[in-house]
Amino acid sequence: MANRYWVVSLPVQNNSSSSTIWNQLQQNISKHSFDTPLYRFNIPNLRVGTLDSLLSLSDDLNKSNAFMEGVSIKIRRQIEELERVSGVNTAGLTVDGVPVDSYLTRFVWDDAKYPTMSPLKEIVDGIHAQVAKIEDDLKVRVSEYNNIRSQLNAINRKQTGSLAVRDLSNLVKPEDIINSEHLTTLLAVVSKYSQKDWLASYETLTSYVVPRSSKKLHEDNEYALYTVTLFNRVADNFRTSAREKGFQIRDFEYSPETHEGRKQELDKLMQDQESLRGSLLQWCYTSYGEVFSSWMHFCAVRLFSESILRYGLPPNFLACVLAPSVKAEKKVRSILEGLSDSSNSAYWKTDEEVGAGMANLAGEADTHPYVSFTINLL
Repeated sequence: MANRYWVVSLPVQNNSSSSTIWNQLQQNISKHSFDTPLYRFNIPNLRVGTLDSLLSLSDDLNKSNAFMEGVSIKIRRQIEELERVSGVNTAGLTVDGVPVDSYLTRFVWDDAKYPTMSPLKEIVDGIHAQVAKIEDDLKVRVSEYNNIRSQLNAINRKQTGSLAVRDLSNLVKPEDIINSEHLTTLLAVVSKYSQKDWLASYETLTSYVVPRSSKKLHEDNEYALYTVTLFNRVADNFRTSAREKGFQIRDFEYSPETHEGRKQELDKLMQDQESLRGSLLQWCYTSYGEVFSSWMHFCAVRLFSESILRYGLPPNFLACVLAPSVKAEKKVRSILEGLSDSSNSAYWKTDEEVGAGMANLAGEADTHPYVSFTINLL
């Protein structure tokens, strides 16, 4: 599968036919660039309309193309991220089961979806509206998924952060805590390098501290978590004295109901995340196919209208798709130019070839004597 394709139209002169041009193109590619894939691009007989309508439409084509390509890139990147997180590796993106490169190289116009007798602007506006709706849906779905991820990340930070800030409910057991009419247990966060100081001094930080009541519950890279039991009436004095010595007393009230509630909330969020990730991934697969199909129909309209504006009426041109390698690009361009009306070919060449003066005469990005634009699949 190539990653980049050229969509090209070549003019058919009055004394020739599209079949003749096609045969010549196949022969020249086979002879001079045999490794370049070449396909016909089948565009139906679309409704031309007036020259003014074509000129007006032409002004919007580049902008609309950039928009559709942008939406396809957004969805593709979302798919890549979701597949990476999920550990999924698909064979490739498709349009109704057809690989996207095959859909492009074997393009067939969907007349039921886009009637060929409709005005070109109506077709383009319909395609644009459909892609815009998919983009809006993508924003809503990604926002919903990211909201769940943010909630989970916030909970995980509380559970995996340092002892100074993390949730302590899963570190403290009921038997670690005494809460009675006269006694209470406090939780102290002590720097791991100040543990000896804590053990030597906690009994003297205030009166009525239960001797040898401090027990280490947990230790991380920065801190250790200790309990200390004392009389209720001196708890505030103990907090003040501990803070002055550089020990942090964490506010904590053990509640089995609260602990179980948090666990259930976390389980539900994880299930919701998995469910949303799966549904978002499936939606992205389907929507990418819809956007890509719409984009290819748009490219067909674009090639048709630009070919008429370039070559004139009636529509008589050969549309094709090529996928040259980087090293073969110059040779393939030369072949295409040779099959065009190249009597004024210097007029169309890029400034690298004939200088900036000539290139500026063309007045547009497509500096070739034929219609050509690029489709990137990656």
